[in-house]
Amino acid sequence: MRPDYLVGRRLEHVVASWHLYGSQAPSGPLDVWLIDSEAVATHITTGSDWCLIVETSDPVAGYDMAESGRVEVGPICGEGPFADHLGETVLAVEEESEPDSGRIALEIAFDSGRVRCETWSGDLRLSGK
Repeated sequence: MRPDYLVGRRLEHVVASWHLYGSQAPSGPLDVWLIDSEAVATHITTGSDWCLIVETSDPVAGYDMAESGRVEVGPICGEGPFADHLGETVLAVEEESEPDSGRIALEIAFDSGRVRCETWSGDLRLSGK
């Protein structure tokens, strides 16, 4: 899916999932859902082939993985690169792809800056600029 539909929409909420294992600090986020002014949830995650997946789908519920820990899903409130842009309108989106692996990065521009979503060795990485 091409994420161009985000342009002109306001970022209302951000939901993310994290892997929790024992007393270790959470890893992730594993997934991020951007919920816009049209009530569309854009899911950003990594695929098994290490490509960056961008699709429309609602956030999932957290789940227990027994001795492998658990995945918790919840809103991002005041933390992470998207938190700084809540309530702002998306001005532009830019994708990066590689011939062998497909989409590897997505940059989303707001008035106050940009958020880069990328896959790195199969992990989702988010950074603000």
